Amino acid sequence: MRSQEAELDRDIAALLAAMAFTEIRHLAGRPQRGEQDTSHDEVLDRIRFLANLSHNLPGVARPRARRPSRQGKPIGSFDQAMTERPMSWVWNTAGPDARAWMLRHIEQAGRSWTPPPPLPQSRRAPSPMTPRQRVGLLLRRWPVKAPAGRQPLPVEANVLKALDTEAVCALNDEARRLRLGLGGGGVWLRAHLAPDGVHYLLPDPANYYWPGTPNADGGEIDWWQCTMLLQMYNGEQVSGMVAVLPETFTALPSTLPRKNQLRLVHRVRSIERDTSQWGRDHKAECAPQVCGYVPEATGNAPTTT
Repeated sequence: MRSQEAELDRDIAALLAAMAFTEIRHLAGRPQRGEQDTSHDEVLDRIRFLANLSHNLPGVARPRARRPSRQGKPIGSFDQAMTERPMSWVWNTAGPDARAWMLRHIEQAGRSWTPPPPLPQSRRAPSPMTPRQRVGLLLRRWPVKAPAGRQPLPVEANVLKALDTEAVCALNDEARRLRLGLGGGGVWLRAHLAPDGVHYLLPDPANYYWPGTPNADGGEIDWWQCTMLLQMYNGEQVSGMVAVLPETFTALPSTLPRKNQLRLVHRVRSIERDTSQWGRDHKAECAPQVCGYVPEATGNAPTTT
């Protein structure tokens, strides 16, 4: 049933893309024919509306194979939803006018289609381990794998480390100071982490951040993208990302037994809710008397990738 819904979504995407492009072509030709029933600005607004609505539709109609950004990482709830219903993103990010436009053209084409359900919330708890992951745990295989054709991380990166709040903040401060591109948070992060919390750090680069990948400066990435599992001041665990120099990571103490590391790696990699999402939910109540945070120009919430 789910595969049938996915195939129907792709057919609907192709139909809507064709309708949008036909209407755009018609609108683009109207000024040349001297029609004056709508203004030039109104025509441009309509073309912009159709372009914004339809720009993802060709990719839905003819999808590329969805490749995981990290080898062996549990499939995310968003990716699962998009696999089952490829129109999920287009539909759920569309406004009322765009949804009405889509439904009208589907009805006019005589097609029967049920819109996809809302996109799932980011997973707060770890996903269940697959049988393969359980076997890997028993055999003590390190789960972080190199992309095809790339060199694996050095053995000193195959470690999960427990950090206190001061160490987490120092790593993020260094990433911001060196402009590595991932991490930061400044005073915002320091104010919202549990002061006595235990946090975890795991080198786990996405394929596009794998060491040796060309960067925007013409060089190569020479740092490790690390996943953080952070304990916030309200007790919730959320994920984050920070770029860490290899020598900085290696110098951090390793205190966890190997068996505990292997069990925690799955938790670190499978919790989807991140600091940005936590920060948005917390924003309404964020105040010095609640969490102690006093906004500063450089105190923005960290972003994740």
